[in-house]
Order: sequence, then structure tokens, then C-alpha cells
Amino acid sequence: MNKTTYMKGGNMLIRVIYSDGRHDLVKPFILDRLIDQKGIRSFKRSNGWVALGVDPVRTRRGDNGYQGVERRSSAR
Repeated sequence: MNKTTYMKGGNMLIRVIYSDGRHDLVKPFILDRLIDQKGIRSFKRSNGWVALGVDPVRTRRGDNGYQGVERRSSAR
């Protein structure tokens, strides 16, 4: 465990800063919702703070935003 995440009752918590400037610790699934809803300004990763709209943030599984040709075909 690092200083980015905290454990509470066996659950990992991630530091966030809401759009109104409040700080909080949230569970990973809540972080996903907050990112989708643009309800936070930033969150902390192991390598530092991530600013939404500025720094790259992965999208939900299955929606990677890739617009190129699919090259990972299962038919070979």
C-alpha cells in the first residue's frame, strides 16, 4: 500500500478532490462513477495527482476510444 491509497475495513480508498474543492477518500468503483459524471477535479495515483480534462484517464473496459482498424482478430 502506498500514500495514494488507504485501507479501511479491507477496502482500498483513493484520494479525490471534488469540483468544489472538498477532499475525500473513495472506493475504486465510486471513482469510476465520479470520473464518468465529471464530479471530481482530480484524483491521486501512485505517480501523482491526475487532473481530469488535462491528464490521460483510461475509459471503462470495452470502451477504449480507439478509432483505428481492429487488428486483434480471433479468426486466424
